[in-house]
Amino acid sequence: MDQAGNIYGAPWGGGRGNGTVFRLWKKGSNWLFNPLYAFLGSDGSGPWSAAIMGSDGNLYGATHGGGPSDAGVVYSLKPAGACETALCPWTETVLYSFTGGNDGAGPGYGYFIFDQAGNMFGETLWGGAYGAGTVFELVPSQGGWTESVLHSFNFSDGYLPATGLVFDKVGNLYGTTLLGGAYGQGTVFQLTPSGSGWTENVLYSFTGGSDGAHPYPGVVFDPSGNLYGGTAAGGQGNGGTAFKLTPSGGAWTYELIYSFTGGGGNCGGGGDCGPTSNFIMDGAGNIYSATNYEGAYNEGTVFELTPSGGSWTYTDLYNFTGGSDGAHPTGGPIFDENGNLYGGTDSGGAYGWGVVWEITR
Repeated sequence: MDQAGNIYGAPWGGGRGNGTVFRLWKKGSNWLFNPLYAFLGSDGSGPWSAAIMGSDGNLYGATHGGGPSDAGVVYSLKPAGACETALCPWTETVLYSFTGGNDGAGPGYGYFIFDQAGNMFGETLWGGAYGAGTVFELVPSQGGWTESVLHSFNFSDGYLPATGLVFDKVGNLYGTTLLGGAYGQGTVFQLTPSGSGWTENVLYSFTGGSDGAHPYPGVVFDPSGNLYGGTAAGGQGNGGTAFKLTPSGGAWTYELIYSFTGGGGNCGGGGDCGPTSNFIMDGAGNIYSATNYEGAYNEGTVFELTPSGGSWTYTDLYNFTGGSDGAHPTGGPIFDENGNLYGGTDSGGAYGWGVVWEITR
């Protein structure tokens, strides 16, 4: 969402068949749909990652495939210069094309982040020195961008880093891998700048038991420096978990804060019932996200977790029906300035191809 309250997204399909980037332009109480760009395949295909707004007013994102090696690209979209309406297309620039080798392949579901110098950081699901994915940096250089791999995962320390990164206050990076680690069920990791490189530290390896498995939502910090995240599988009901990691004496302590019910075991082909959307936190320390399945209709939910007396209270904010309201929320959620929530689903809606939704307080 930009400062004017317009919403941007990047569906993996549609357009010319390779995916699109769109804007929902807010005009009074109405929303106008504005297709900004349709990928050609040669310049990218399948934009799994979120499209985020840079400080320069351009959008930045990645496609999972396409490009010269069909290993994905990082792109930017710039608003049209002279345009008489708000519905003009934007101009795409490919910033980097992955080769599928040591530089990585297949950027995933996550989003890019920028440091204060304007460098961009992201992840690829595959490729790298061991084929298990990478964390990379793109640095603007002489009108272009130069890629460097900060870390190549080797399965034992993680596999499929798909969900986006966050910085702490001193410049360390944190993220999750969907698989790999000591038990093969995913990890939470830290990357610390060290001299001319970066050093990885696995903060937690999921066992696939009551602690969860497959941490899709990534992690988010609270003001005290604790990390929160979720898993889409595992837990006491095999429907995923919400967890907290607390730093203590150079180590991190895992705490289970909620186990999701599992939706009666009907979680689609991947078996991931629980949260696959980002976790976000409001100023009061409440957590918001969405489950892929589960809920009254087993089509997904938007939920709130509220801290209370050392425990957490779960509240269903909305249960998707699979009809015109959508099914299986995967995009978002995000807040607007009034505390309303927005996100997207990957199916359902009037045409069966997903919706953009709003939940108002």
